[in-house]
Amino acid sequence: MSPTRTQAYRRVIKTLSDVGPAKLHPAEQDRIRAAADSLIFCADLFADDDAGTALEDCERLCRALVDSGRWERASAAELAADVRACGPELTIELEAA
Repeated sequence: MSPTRTQAYRRVIKTLSDVGPAKLHPAEQDRIRAAADSLIFCADLFADDDAGTALEDCERLCRALVDSGRWERASAAELAADVRACGPELTIELEAA
């Protein structure tokens, strides 16, 4: 776990604490926290299906919050980026042909 990932996790938790109760239903808060928790402990996003699924769910939730008018696009994008940053960096290794 890197300092960058830890800082992202702290931002997610702070967002949930600051705006969660006013702008997110308890189940939505749980989904976001579950995604951040899964990602912070994930070593390889390609190998960890649960973390990948949680990330996709969180991103769908953020889009739904914007589509419903409950959240501004910038705020939802920032939250989604912070959740994503809780996980490992995606590195793609290309085989030499």
